[in-house]
Amino acid sequence: MQLRVFGRTGMQLSVLGFGCGAVGGFMVRGDPADQERTIARAIAAGVNYFDTAVQYGNGESEKNLGRVLQKLKPANVVIGTKVRLPPAEIGRIADTVATSLEGSLARLRLDQVDILHLHNPITGRGGGSALSVRQVLEEVVPAFERLRAQGKIRFLGVTAIGDTAALNQVIDARAFDSAQVVYNMLNPSASEQLPLNYPAQDYERLFDHTRAAGVGVVGIRVLAGGALSGSAERHPIAGPPPEPIGSAMNYDADVDRARRLIPLIEDGFATSLTEAATRFALSHPAMGTILVGMATPQQFEDALAAVQKGPLPQAALDRLSALRQVFSGEPR
Repeated sequence: MQLRVFGRTGMQLSVLGFGCGAVGGFMVRGDPADQERTIARAIAAGVNYFDTAVQYGNGESEKNLGRVLQKLKPANVVIGTKVRLPPAEIGRIADTVATSLEGSLARLRLDQVDILHLHNPITGRGGGSALSVRQVLEEVVPAFERLRAQGKIRFLGVTAIGDTAALNQVIDARAFDSAQVVYNMLNPSASEQLPLNYPAQDYERLFDHTRAAGVGVVGIRVLAGGALSGSAERHPIAGPPPEPIGSAMNYDADVDRARRLIPLIEDGFATSLTEAATRFALSHPAMGTILVGMATPQQFEDALAAVQKGPLPQAALDRLSALRQVFSGEPR
């Protein structure tokens, strides 16, 4: 398993991380024995980053990860979890962050997590579930720093969703060590300029900002919530089609566009869309580790096999870029 240096943290993370999210559902609704076997398999294969959140199954993902890790007692794994502030609690950010982390640590059976990511969208002015740049830098960061001083977290993280200008401001402030960034075959704008009128959020080369700030990148939505399988079918334990982030305004439009990338497979660059999507996400050097959600142990094996083939070659990236050009001008 290839390891990459994760920003300025000094950590080396496996390029494939273990996503414990609710969309795939494996760590929320999966069979406990399967969870244990698959995590053991992942660790044996060199995976060392595990990413969860209190929102995944209302704590079930954290509980299940904590149970398995306590049994396996692996050395040198890196654990990330998240805090999302409900709108009603935005007036008391420090207390809410501290309380949320205490619950996460109890469920994970840990005294410390390596990365705590803020899970709220970030916008210029905030409102609703979103936080403003000022709230993030003047309230969330000091609350996280206190927890770091107490030895409860090692690094500060942010989920880079919200308004692009606000996200760039927060990254440029160099207060955070980690950023979870949307990056996939339908929306590569974190690394490159999008064509005119392209139907996706433009992240305006966010990777330029993370690299300049020494911020490690966790790739999220690399399969666009499952749409980049090219199939609208959901596994019985998977969550419902997720609200798209950064791409089309509805999941079916993402699935339709994913199917229009099938010539990449027909040209022999990959054996499936999910393989191509996984390898695409690794293809940019700014990427530290990618998260691939799963519903079954086999889906982990598929992700592992894809990663072991390495990043897509330049010819595949060029073909992909040409295929995407026709999306310009379509409604998002």
